[in-house]
Amino acid sequence: MRPGSSSTGLFSSFFPWFHNQAYVLLVFTTLIWGANAVAARLAVGEVSPMMLTFSRWIVCCLALGLCARQQIALHWRALLPSWRFITLMGTLGFTGFNALFYAAAHHTTAINIAIIQGTIPVLVLLGSLLFFRTRIAALQLVGVVLTLAGIVVVASGGHPAQLAELGFNVGDLWMIVACLLYSAYALGLRRRPDVPAIVFFASTAAVACLVSMPLLAAEVAMGDFFMPTVAGWALILFVGLLPSFISQITFIRAVGLIGPARAGVFLNLVPIFGPLLAVLVLGEPLSAYHAVALALVLGGIYIAETNGPRGR
Repeated sequence: MRPGSSSTGLFSSFFPWFHNQAYVLLVFTTLIWGANAVAARLAVGEVSPMMLTFSRWIVCCLALGLCARQQIALHWRALLPSWRFITLMGTLGFTGFNALFYAAAHHTTAINIAIIQGTIPVLVLLGSLLFFRTRIAALQLVGVVLTLAGIVVVASGGHPAQLAELGFNVGDLWMIVACLLYSAYALGLRRRPDVPAIVFFASTAAVACLVSMPLLAAEVAMGDFFMPTVAGWALILFVGLLPSFISQITFIRAVGLIGPARAGVFLNLVPIFGPLLAVLVLGEPLSAYHAVALALVLGGIYIAETNGPRGR
């Protein structure tokens, strides 16, 4: 998201001790986003995936309504001409991504989720080439190939030959689709309405909440819904307040301090924090193929981001 002046004021009022500490904010943000993969695994058996998807946006919208109501009241009319675009963005980037994200956690590990999620920057770069004809250097294409190779290693469990036999993990496949949806959302941000970032975020979060309702109804109809446990409600509050709300505000603030290009580099920490937390919190085993995949993904992102022009 592009920074807005009102988001700066909102952030300063709630986190004054972090003023001008962009790097601290970015490390905190990516740590929380990495922790979201662990939360998704912890939610298995505690809250159903569509209930978690719907409830996180309820919590987030309530928080936005309390903290950003003045900015929303001031700018919401400017969003009306773009309601179709906002609906598409909220559906793809928030509802679609998170529904697949939490459903995938029932079939794959938090380590896999975090590593695959880390490919989003390169998928955005590839999308820029395909849809906007953005100039990409040859070495950047090498970075794209390396990152995609990392996906293949993760999805095949270290045995790429399995993919030819369709022997992939369905959870990994859902995560790949989720990342494609979020990449489409990220590409669409260049066309977002000229309003403060916090206001646009609030509008897409509201759409995500509404669009999640049919998914929850389908989950109930199929008999997959169950009332969250105490731990499930705690996880709903966690993902609704931290990955969905506070980390978005900290990222907006950091972008406002150092710009999107420098802030974007820190997103590479997500596939590092995610597996680390999965090992420490969940006790998931870190296999050799995970290390190979992580090296391919991070190496590919590094090559892609350090070769070629950097723009907004």
